Amino acid sequence: MASELLFDIKDIDLNTRSANEDEVGRTLLQTGDMRHLDYVVWFDPASGRAIGVKNVRHDEFWVPGHIPGRPLLPGVLMIEAGAQLCSFVQQRKSQLTGFLAFTRCDDCIFRGQVVPGDTLVLLAEDVESGRRRFTSRTQGLVRGKLVFEATITGMRI
Repeated sequence: MASELLFDIKDIDLNTRSANEDEVGRTLLQTGDMRHLDYVVWFDPASGRAIGVKNVRHDEFWVPGHIPGRPLLPGVLMIEAGAQLCSFVQQRKSQLTGFLAFTRCDDCIFRGQVVPGDTLVLLAEDVESGRRRFTSRTQGLVRGKLVFEATITGMRI
């Protein structure tokens, strides 16, 4: 996978919100410790692209045990955050209801560390979507640096 961003974000104000925490909650079924998408900054249903944010908190369940004394956000949770943004895009773009299950992760590369206090900016781009199945690409950035990327496949169940 290329280390370039999925799409140009320089003209998008990352301080805005097109879907706040409550709106994300009405779209995604994950709650509590398993919600890893705090809000959506920008969403374009025509292109199937979106930018979301996960604020990495010091009180998250994984902090005490995932490298004591030097907590690092587990890669699987980075992927989960990206998958949640991809699901948000699919549900909003296609007007799908119900739960979209994360069924596959391909071409995953971790390029940097994410620690408590970081803001993980997530990008999602629809690659292919059908009535039941979708494929999207996702990336995560911290302070403008690409920290992970993956291709996510999911399906409506």
